[in-house]
Amino acid sequence: MSEMREPPILRPRKINHLPYDIVLNIMERLPVKSVMRFRCVSKSMDSSITTHDFISAHLNNINKNHDHENGYVIHMPSWEASHPLSSSPHPDTPVCTVAFDRTFDRISEVRVPFDFDFKGAQIVGSCNGLLCLATLDNVIYLWNPSIRKFKRLPDTCLGKLKSVSVRLGFAYRSENDDYKVVRISSFTTLIHEVEVYTSSSDSWRRVGNSWTDNFIFCYKNLLVPAPLVSGALHWMAFMVEEQAIGPRRSIMSFDVNTETFRKLALPNYTGSSYCISLFKGKLAFTTHDKHGSQYSIWVMKNYGVVESWNKLFVVPFQRAAYCHAFTEYGSLLVSYSYLNDLVWSQGFKIVLIDAETLHEKKDPDIQCPSYVATFMESLVLLDDGAKAVSY
Repeated sequence: MSEMREPPILRPRKINHLPYDIVLNIMERLPVKSVMRFRCVSKSMDSSITTHDFISAHLNNINKNHDHENGYVIHMPSWEASHPLSSSPHPDTPVCTVAFDRTFDRISEVRVPFDFDFKGAQIVGSCNGLLCLATLDNVIYLWNPSIRKFKRLPDTCLGKLKSVSVRLGFAYRSENDDYKVVRISSFTTLIHEVEVYTSSSDSWRRVGNSWTDNFIFCYKNLLVPAPLVSGALHWMAFMVEEQAIGPRRSIMSFDVNTETFRKLALPNYTGSSYCISLFKGKLAFTTHDKHGSQYSIWVMKNYGVVESWNKLFVVPFQRAAYCHAFTEYGSLLVSYSYLNDLVWSQGFKIVLIDAETLHEKKDPDIQCPSYVATFMESLVLLDDGAKAVSY
């Protein structure tokens, strides 16, 4: 009798496994949510994904394929939203909204997961998907909403000393893959102390003053993070000179690599200076007329070259306007108040304007004055171990 054969469906098959390094190479190109799911496959897979090398490779691929025409922003209501005269709805607990950069159409909402004083909160900056948030009480957090992790930074060296004002900036140093928070405390109008936090050391240290001029920081840019351009953070300032008739406006930059200050001259402009910001990767300076109904946008084409300041656009408005932020795409987020620029009233509304075409998008999906920063998904902070909190 002939020997019975095993049905084909029951025969063991030879599986051609992909080499592990090729699997990881493929995963380095996947969206963050997909990568996070693979952490559950095995312990070895989880160990590979949470290594610094994998996170860096994944980030490099995201930056390499980043589409500037279809980027994202994240915004959070500012203290003006809780003004007693404001009619804008605002949550009892801080909520950040992720939206399309070009249209501000809402994608998702993420609640801030840590104990946070909403009224005094601000978005200090955003680098590689990592957000830096701070309160008026000198409490600072790093937060990556994409992987649901955050960490509270240790107290600063001078945090308990009473200062007149504080300026904050958030930056990434690519040379050694380090994230830095810069804190400038002004104890009088002319005495400033600088502290720098580095993620590599998870600690603060004081930095010696490197400037020779006396200056006063301007109380503007309150809703706009200090722009990071060419490895330096920037703030508006008044230069106080002995022989000058009055203070002269300028830009103070802080190089995050050398940790030194530098003065940058403003263009030859008319009207009132408004703010500095980031416009399509370039340092931008915005001015307005005395009524606040016309804004001029200057861009420094070659960083550090004063002669390269160029007035790109003049944006007219029907009434006094308050400019909140530029998007990476190059649109201007503007709010109107029917009373005046300082009081948010029933007539308050926000519009999005394309600075090049002057096309206005009415009623973007944002309801109140907000801090706005660029945003992207990443795995940054995943390898921080016990120092970062998961939620």
